[in-house]
Amino acid sequence: MKTAPTEKQKRFMDWEFGVFFHFGIRTFNHGHRDWDGKEMKAETFYPTELDCSQWIREVKEAGAKYAVMTTKHHDGFALWPSKYTEYSVKASPWKDGKGDVVREFTDACRKDGLAVGLYYSPAQWGESAVVFEKEKEYDDYFINQITELLTNYGKIDYLWFDGCGSGDHKYDKKRIINVIRTLQPDIIIFGMWDPDSAWVGNEDGYAPMDNTSIQELDILDERKTVFVPLECDCRIRGHWFYDLDVHTLKSVDELVGMYEMSVGRGANLLLNIGPDDRGLLPETDVRRLKEMFFEINRRYCVPLPFDKMKKESGTEYSISYSDRYLNDVLRDTDYIPLCRSVVIKENISRGVASRKFKVWAHIPSRNPISDKKICVYIGETIGRKRIVRFPAMRTPKITLEILETDGECLIEEMKAFE
Repeated sequence: MKTAPTEKQKRFMDWEFGVFFHFGIRTFNHGHRDWDGKEMKAETFYPTELDCSQWIREVKEAGAKYAVMTTKHHDGFALWPSKYTEYSVKASPWKDGKGDVVREFTDACRKDGLAVGLYYSPAQWGESAVVFEKEKEYDDYFINQITELLTNYGKIDYLWFDGCGSGDHKYDKKRIINVIRTLQPDIIIFGMWDPDSAWVGNEDGYAPMDNTSIQELDILDERKTVFVPLECDCRIRGHWFYDLDVHTLKSVDELVGMYEMSVGRGANLLLNIGPDDRGLLPETDVRRLKEMFFEINRRYCVPLPFDKMKKESGTEYSISYSDRYLNDVLRDTDYIPLCRSVVIKENISRGVASRKFKVWAHIPSRNPISDKKICVYIGETIGRKRIVRFPAMRTPKITLEILETDGECLIEEMKAFE
């Protein structure tokens, strides 16, 4: 069954790559883990060089289109001077309790043109936590804080809900969602209750081979089949918050592989970097992020000079070198370029139609393009973008064969890369 993306979801998918910033009281209390219950005093929050502009400037240079920051994690510490808790930046020595990290973050995003994303964990632990058993009181607290975030900082593009730790608490979902949609009608919600985007199911950066983005979900307690694009949230290091674990920094190969198996499978990639206890992105992490961006550009920025894609039949599309190009290349070098990947885009305005496909590489020939071909890839859905990668080979023509569909499948673009 096909369902189509909304305009908001199309906008979300166009972002493709974003950066997650886990920053908060945990940044200054190394070794803590989620739900360990250990006390982290507000006075330990003291970033001596906080510069959200540095965060955004660096990740924009590495290709990020959106950024998401933890405004309140499971520990309950608010990065803005919330009226509804004393456990926040106003109880810290940073800027004499008059600072507001959310303000600095949102201003930095807008200055450099990145979409603004705010993470909020409804649940929390510790001495300052509102008691879960008092359901209305807890929902009031939740709504009051969300209202502050969605009222005081201008247009918020993305609200990232983390449902972890909610236990058996029964939220007043309709009331909460109504407040959010009323305050920010154009907002994109990740996760709980009325999602515009959804978790991929792991925290490792990998989307499934079959990514139709169609899911059966409980939308405000009503079971529905909906189109919900996936997002792959993952870490550049071993931990979400900054810790003394630089040895866990992922390699360029691993990070690019995560990109190819997230964005390259029609999902978004949200890669986490934890700002350090100065309030800056660590130099090692920034350097690795830019190395990743360089390698992605090297692989996918400049396509091989195949002619424009042709529709061979109702189920086949191809790209090939012109006779003139082949003659010129063969005369000068005796070799056509190596090819390692193909990027395919499907028109999903009516939903993802592709269900199974093959990619064929034609065997090189000094004569007109040979009909001899070899299958280099078998895949499931294509969707908004599919990166097909295979061992390097020289081929004058590549053919896409659509094997199974749900309705009419329209391929918009196919490009090959070295």
